[in-house]
Amino acid sequence: MADEVVLLDFWASVYGMRTRIALEEKKVKYDYREQDLVNKSALLLEMNPVHKKIPVLVHNGKPVCESLIQIEYIDETWPGENPLLPSDPYERAQAKFWADFIDKKMSVTAKRVWATKSEEQEASKELIEILKTLESELGEKHYFGGKTFGFVDIALIGFYSWFGVYEKYGNVSIESECSKLIAWAKRCLQRDSVTKTLPELEKLIALISERRKSLGLE
Repeated sequence: MADEVVLLDFWASVYGMRTRIALEEKKVKYDYREQDLVNKSALLLEMNPVHKKIPVLVHNGKPVCESLIQIEYIDETWPGENPLLPSDPYERAQAKFWADFIDKKMSVTAKRVWATKSEEQEASKELIEILKTLESELGEKHYFGGKTFGFVDIALIGFYSWFGVYEKYGNVSIESECSKLIAWAKRCLQRDSVTKTLPELEKLIALISERRKSLGLE
């Protein structure tokens, strides 16, 4: 029996982008189902009753929640080509550490950049510091794992599609502050899995403009 793979997701989610990229890297065919995050579907609530959030990967009727867990699940379920996590235990642990750092640091700070008034932009400075820390870890490597595109790259690259949003509302130039990180992102964009997944900046800005209006910021 063929695998039935369904992804419950929202196009602008950096977390959903991770799962989509991982599935593309493994050449896994899946059914993408866009979700309304305001009026959540019965299937989403059934598949993720604890957090009620996307993305949810449903494999043969069984849900797997949380994007980093999904990447690891995808890597183990479809081992084949393009391993996403290192086989060496220490390198694997380091990859998980940095992915966890991205999860704990990036999202909250990045949201504060676009969800606060421009004159209250402490978040922009904090975001640059986080990106500089990641840039330092990247060093002179091609990808975070060395020569191979993998776990940490997938964990971070979705945020790159949002950089223009952060620059617009945070009055900051990420490229001038973190040029090596931008060069890394452009290398990632040479992969089909990334280019077909990351959304257009104009579409994201339109979304965030509406969100800011609803928050009384515009």
